[in-house]
Parts: sequence; C-alpha cells; structure tokens
Amino acid sequence: MSLSFAIVGGGWYGCHIASSLRALGFGVTLFEQQKRLMHLASGNNQFRLHLGFHYPRHYGTRMQSREGFSRFVERYPGLSRPIAENIYAVPRGDSLIDFLTYKLIMTSSGIEFTELYDHPPMLANLEGCLLAPERVLLIDRARRYFAERLSGNLALGHRIESIRETADAVHIDGQRYDFMIDATWGHFTKPPIDLFYEPTLLLYYEANTEFPAITMVDGPLCSIYPTEDPGLYTLSSVPHTPLGRYTSGAEARAALDTLDPALIARKVELMEEQAMRYVPGFKEVFRYIGPQLSIKTKPVGSFDDRSCYVYKGGRVFSVMSGKIDTIFVAVERILSLIEAMPDEPPASDGGSLRQEVLRSAASMAAV
Repeated sequence: MSLSFAIVGGGWYGCHIASSLRALGFGVTLFEQQKRLMHLASGNNQFRLHLGFHYPRHYGTRMQSREGFSRFVERYPGLSRPIAENIYAVPRGDSLIDFLTYKLIMTSSGIEFTELYDHPPMLANLEGCLLAPERVLLIDRARRYFAERLSGNLALGHRIESIRETADAVHIDGQRYDFMIDATWGHFTKPPIDLFYEPTLLLYYEANTEFPAITMVDGPLCSIYPTEDPGLYTLSSVPHTPLGRYTSGAEARAALDTLDPALIARKVELMEEQAMRYVPGFKEVFRYIGPQLSIKTKPVGSFDDRSCYVYKGGRVFSVMSGKIDTIFVAVERILSLIEAMPDEPPASDGGSLRQEVLRSAASMAAV
C-alpha cells in the first residue's frame, strides 16, 4: 500500500521533498500558507548555490554542500546559472582565519578552486583570493517549475488549523496521512534542539557595470552577490544583516512588522561602510534600491553548523534545513527513518495463549 505524506512549507525543501516522494509513487499534499511557493525564506536570500567555501569552520556543512551542489545541477539543470567571476577573499586582519589555512581547508575538502595571485583592482585590504565555480539560483523559474510539477498536489494559501496524531496516522484538518513533514525551518513544529529565530535585512543594489560576486571570509564580514536579474546584486553583512534574536518565529515576525525605517537607514549606512573597506569604489558602482526582510532559524551555539538535520517524533518529521543544495539529505534521511521503523504485528483478537492451551487440552482429551 502506498504511503501518504502531508508536507508543510512550500520553500525549496518542501518542494523538493514533495517532488521526490511523488516521483517514488507516494501520495503527497504540500501545504503552503502563502499564495505562491518560495514566498518567504527560500525566496528572500542571496540566491547562492553553495559549494562549501562559505563554511571553513564546519566540516559537515562543507561536505553536504560539496556533494549536494553537483546533485542539484544534475537534478535541476535549469534552476541555476553559472557566475562569470565568483571570488572568495580573506581580508587582511579582519578574518578569523588566515588565507593559507583557508586554502588548505578547501584543498583537503576536495573542493576545486583557482587561486588569484593578482587581486582584482577593485578590491583592497585582502590577504588572498580564490575563484570558485558556484552558481546563482533562479528563484522565479523554480517557482514556476514546482508549481507545474506539483499542480495536483498543492494546497496554496492554506493555513492549517488542526493536527491530530494517532498511532498509525496524522490527521491534518480532518484529512488522514501516514506521515507529516514539517519543512518550515521550525516555524510550525519546533525540532528537539535549541533554536533561535533571527529577523534579517538583505539590501538590493543596481550596478552600472558587470561586477563579480565577492564574499569575504571568514567571520563578521560582508558579501556582494548577483541575483537572477542582470545588474541586480545583494549586499549582506554578518554583523549588520541580523535584526535581533528571538525564541519563537512569532516574535521574529512581530519584530519585522514593527521595524523602524530609521533602523533600516542606519543598517544601510553601516553595511555600505563595511563594503567600502574591501571595495573602495562601492558607491561609484552600486545604487541602493531597497531592503528585503526575512527570518532565519539557527541552532544555538557559536559553532558554524548549517548542515541539514531531520528529527522524527512519532509520525511527524521536522526538517532543520541546511543550505539549499543539501535538500537531498532531507529526503534520504526521511526515507531511512521510515525504513527503520519496526513492522507492525498483524492484528489480533486477543487471547491467543488461552486458545492455544484450550486446543492442546482438547487434543489430549481426545486421545
């Protein structure tokens, strides 16, 4: 008998999980409270398909990204595009890591790169640079792709009102499913780990000339990354992009709803100031367009772990999303956890020992 899954959250993880389970012949319903897919965190980010360069301080995240990158390009060839020039730079004196150590970490991780011995003229205050073959995600195309692929399996604009779990099923708004998968980054059901919810501010800029992607590593630094729209770039900053730290998604959303425009203006000033430390001509190339707000969910701790984890409680799976190219990890772990579940014994009307004893007694009496 085919299993049925209710998947909550229509971001990259929810869409990929739903598409994969559907391809395996399982029954799938994808619930998304917004009226379109990838409306929240999955559509409000730096559009980066990672190879692992961003995480020199966490082996697991690097490995998941390295493996997931090639799988993503093979599985979804039309949902990303290459970047002409994608630079990872180690600033002199501002990074938590020196350039030689950074380069050795990437080499030992089996991640291909090209070292730039001559720094690009638009950059300053750097110890060293690598050229990395990462890609830009095409979010609008991805929305259309999954909307078409999952057209008969979508419940868009649907806010779930009730969940009732029994021994053999999960009932969502009265509909029975064998399992539920929460792919909302801990906004619907909280994983059994310490989390915090971080409202964020991403800045958008128009460039008057073609400009490379530049990521400063590693630590409280900044990055400039192209989007799917030509000439449009994002600016993010580790110390300035966050807008607070909250214990629930509801608190984080409330913080965004009451965000002071003066704070946004101050953040723009601080982020541009930081960018100009490494790109002195930043304001000559880029013109500020506006902000984009989102919420990130992160594990509590000073470690730099952005791996994908899957937790199971009864018949409910909670996916702690990693980077977008680690979506494959989620599906595989969900299926392995289901496969590891003990087989249910056949139904019994009880009294099997009593019946066996009575049969044995009757047999002896007949001798």
